[in-house]
This record gives sequence, C-alpha cells and structure tokens, in this order.
Amino acid sequence: MKLLVFAHVPPPVHGQSLAVKVMLEQFGSDRRHRTVRRQPPNRYGIECYHVDARFSRTMEDVGELQMGKVFLSLFYCLQAIWCRWRYGVKNLYYVPAPGKAVAVYRDWLILFFCRPFFKTIIFHWHGGGLAKWLETAVQGGTRSLTYRLMKDADLSIVLTAFGRRDAEKLMPRRIAVIGNGVPDPCPDFDNTVLPRRRARAAAVRAMLAAGPRAASSAVPVVNILFIATCARDKGLFDAVEGVDLANQAARDQDLPLRFCFTVAGTFASAAEEKELRDLIRQRRLQDTVRLVGFIFGDRKDQELRDADIFCFPTYYPAEGQPTCLAEAMAYGLPLITTRWRAVPDMLPDNYPGLVDIKSPNQIAENLRLLSGLDLSEPLRSAFLSRFTLEQHLGKLSDAMKSVMAEE
Repeated sequence: MKLLVFAHVPPPVHGQSLAVKVMLEQFGSDRRHRTVRRQPPNRYGIECYHVDARFSRTMEDVGELQMGKVFLSLFYCLQAIWCRWRYGVKNLYYVPAPGKAVAVYRDWLILFFCRPFFKTIIFHWHGGGLAKWLETAVQGGTRSLTYRLMKDADLSIVLTAFGRRDAEKLMPRRIAVIGNGVPDPCPDFDNTVLPRRRARAAAVRAMLAAGPRAASSAVPVVNILFIATCARDKGLFDAVEGVDLANQAARDQDLPLRFCFTVAGTFASAAEEKELRDLIRQRRLQDTVRLVGFIFGDRKDQELRDADIFCFPTYYPAEGQPTCLAEAMAYGLPLITTRWRAVPDMLPDNYPGLVDIKSPNQIAENLRLLSGLDLSEPLRSAFLSRFTLEQHLGKLSDAMKSVMAEE
C-alpha cells in the first residue's frame, strides 16, 4: 500500500520531526528515490513517498509568520499532487498543527489544495491544544473554515487518550490511540546501568541517614539532566531554580549532598538563551549548571548513563507525549516531571516524581527525595511494555492499512 507522507524530518530537531524520520526509515524510506524502489518491500507492507515539508530551519523559525512559507506551502503541494499522479498514491498522511494560528492557517492552505486529490486522509496528532484554541481563542469564521477543510478524516491517530479531544473536535471517521515508540537506546541496561543506579541510590541513602556532616569527607554529586528544546515553557528555568534551591537547602541543613545540572538541547530563541545565561551568572551557578548544546549519538548516550535524575518540568501548551521521557525511562532514569496534559499517564501508577507546573520548590524537594530512591526497574519496565519502537510501528501500520485505499 502506498502512502504520501507530507511532513518534515530534522532539522530542526524535535519530537515530531524525529518521529516522522524514524517512521520513514522503518517503512523503507522515500520510494521516489530509484535506489529505494529497487529494495524489497518492508515487513510492514507500506510504501512511503515523502514530501519533506520543512518550513523552518531553526527552532526560532517554528510558528513564525514569514511570506516565504506561503510559497513553500504551494511548492510542497505541487510535489504531493505530482506524486499522486506519477506514482498512483491515493493515501495522504499529514501532521496537523496544534493550537497556533500561523500553523493552522498553513494547514488550511495545504489541505485546500491537496485534499481533493487523495482518497484517504490520515492525520497524526503529535501536538495538542487545537480543540481548546478553536473553542476559546478564535471567532466563528476561523472555526467554520477549520472544520470545512479538516473534518471527516478517514483516520486520526493520537498519542494518548488525553489527546482524543483534538481529533474528536474535527469528527474523523475513526480514532486510534497509539503511543510513541523509540528504538531501545540501552539494550545492556540489566548488566551495566541497573547495578550503577542501585549503587548510587544506596550511597545517597546511606549518607542522608548518617545525618549532617557525615564522617566521609566526600560530597556525593547528584547529576541532573535535561534534554529537550531549551525553552521556558519546557520547564527549563524552573528546573534551574529548583536545582539552586535544592543546593541551598542542602547547605542550610548541613547535608553532604550537591546537585549539578546538565542542560542539553537547542534554544527556542536567542532571547531566552541570553536570559538563562544571565540568570546563571547572577546566581553564580557556573559550577552548578552546564549548557552543552545539542547532543546526539554516543555523547547523548553517555549523558543519559551518567545522569542520576532526569528533570523535565514542562508546561508547553502543545505537549503530546514527550519522547525525551520515554528515552529516559529506557535508561531507568528517575524522572521529575509535571502533572501536565498526558505526561502523568506515561509513568507507573503512584509515581513519586510528579510536581505542579511552575513549582521550583517542589522540584527541589523531589530532587532530594528521588536521589535516594531506586526507581530504575519500574521505569525500565514501563518503557519496555509501552514505548518500544516495534510496538509503535506494528500498531501504526495496522491502523493505517485498515483505512488505506489500494493503489
């Protein structure tokens, strides 16, 4: 079965673009390329023809109104329509925008030109918030046009039950709840990572039990890690403040404990990067907070192995199912994250590391709590049972093929 994938892959790097990249790779890549067409069919039975609809080159460009994006939209539409007739592709896969005006207007333009040419429409909702935006932030004309161009899709795929609301607002014929999946980044977890995590948690518990100024002169360092888009609404500033408060509390209570924070990722804006660097300098956190930029491959793997806690206190309005949390769970890395949208549903029942949004004090309290808890096995088990790539792709291909038109 043939599928026209109208979505971009990195750059810029974020959860949605990475998910599309992995899906394309596993479904056999873009069959417009002659070398790919020569390869045998993939085991999922779906042939992809890819329109790399990249409207932004950097994270700062995402969601910004630029006239060049209008011309790009028309160019990508022409590519999609050409693929429809050149390769006989009748099924369109599209990632709708969350509740952001510029992105929704782009969806209008693309679906106005492309939708009439395709028999089957499949939406894959990676972001959220469109339903609330339509209900509270726009007038009737915007709602009416959105319904007219986007309603009645053959299939809407959502990441979580929480995300059904966005899909339901546009009345698709079918909704499938399919969580994200990632390749297992830590297959040696049981032999190498788990023993270290247990030993680290036990050492911290022992020192805390020994009380203020334990006999040992060594001060254990708890390594905190953030890997995501570096933005205020991803909780980055709250995390920095929480780490600072945790260290202040340790000093005030005369506890032999120190928290260090590694921040990895691309900044959403130059203004926020400057503001964070100014905050670090003003609070004299240069020895506490480390900004390492975008990391991948072996460097990313090593940071996840060396970390003791993953801190991601997001309140991003369009948050879906953060891939960074699934990856951290694969390493059995204790998580501090927020009671925000569908995020708590990713974690084991009664998970102790949840905090309210915009709550640095709660982050500080949980940093001390989780530094001595051994949560590695339940988090790793949650990853294996819910977020592996094999489960994700199997469910995704089955849902797609159930509605796709034969070529």
